[in-house]
Amino acid sequence: MEKRIPITEEGAEQLRRELDELKRVKRPMVVAAIAEAREKGDLSENAEYDAAKEMQGHIEGRIAELEGKLPLLQIIDPKTLQAGDRIVFGATVELEDEDTGEVKTYQIVGDDEADLKKSKISISSPIARSLIGKFEGDEVTVQAPKGLIHYAINSVQYI
Repeated sequence: MEKRIPITEEGAEQLRRELDELKRVKRPMVVAAIAEAREKGDLSENAEYDAAKEMQGHIEGRIAELEGKLPLLQIIDPKTLQAGDRIVFGATVELEDEDTGEVKTYQIVGDDEADLKKSKISISSPIARSLIGKFEGDEVTVQAPKGLIHYAINSVQYI
């Protein structure tokens, strides 16, 4: 059996939209660009043709990746989890850096939907791995590029 990929509904919808855009918009656009570049003659020295073919390879590769991934998605709705104040996939966790007092809030999500700018961290990231299974009130130490960071878990929510 193939490994299931945990993801939120929002993340799954984002992947579906990306696949749709690649198939309906970007694929036809690159096919048209290739056709236009072919009309310009000698393909051996045609930079536009080479660029369009390279872009086509990227698009087709991503389409194949998404088509292989979508059937394996295990959609998890954080609101329906009965984990209490224990941290599991989907949790939104408020952490306080014990050295600086800085407070950060992260939601633990699937690898494909992680976005630090939106405070969404991957389930496979070092910080998420150190948080899984912990409880509100616990303290954790995370190995970060700048060294060890000590966090206090202020709150755990499933929203």
